[in-house]
Amino acid sequence: MTTARGVRARARIEVTAAIKDEARRQLAAEGASKLSLRAVARELGMASSALYRYFPSRDDLLTALIIDAYDSLGESVEAAHAGTAGTAGTAAGGPRERWITVCVAARRWALDHPHEYALIYGSPVPGYTAPQTTVPAASRVGLLLAGILRDACRGRGVARTPLPAALGTEARRMAADLAPDLPPEAVVALVSAWAQLYGLIGFEVFGQFNRVVEDREEFFRHAADRLAHGVGLVYPEPTGTPAGNDDGTAS
Repeated sequence: MTTARGVRARARIEVTAAIKDEARRQLAAEGASKLSLRAVARELGMASSALYRYFPSRDDLLTALIIDAYDSLGESVEAAHAGTAGTAGTAAGGPRERWITVCVAARRWALDHPHEYALIYGSPVPGYTAPQTTVPAASRVGLLLAGILRDACRGRGVARTPLPAALGTEARRMAADLAPDLPPEAVVALVSAWAQLYGLIGFEVFGQFNRVVEDREEFFRHAADRLAHGVGLVYPEPTGTPAGNDDGTAS
């Protein structure tokens, strides 16, 4: 009986993977708004009623694909960030370089997975609202950036930009909801940088930089450094790099 259950479980895993793979193929060809369970079933040679036992609705399948995409992005970025762990105490292991490493890894994943990136950061799918179950996977990169900023606050410190009085209440609410252990100014800067990061990546993935930016890798790395500067990771340049002022600007 146990063996039979194991066989059935493996078969379910394999069929689920095949359904997702076909759905991703359709996403690449037609876009998320045209994803159809019946079309997926037809391509796999399955009856629609059989596919519904795996994913009861289109939205359930979309949710699974969205979580997979966020997790894939998170795993890729976390792996790149982990590579800086052995260089702690050096420029490469400092908060600024860790931040840039995360940003560069997110861009690389997006360029390697443009259709999955479009699914999670492109136009909303008509009629679909992402459930709360997507939040943990969607938060992975943001939490990693917040962790870098938190380490900096506890270590060398961060430069704080005073907020306008009109934003004070909202800034305190954001800090309480998102990162109670960080100063409100830092949380506002972090959310702003997070949005700008995906805006930069989206411009490249969706072609808005065509005939505008040619050396996109160097352009992006500079932009990521400016985002680090914006959240307060402002330190003198490490030895061996072009001289800069104490505020991180070029001299």
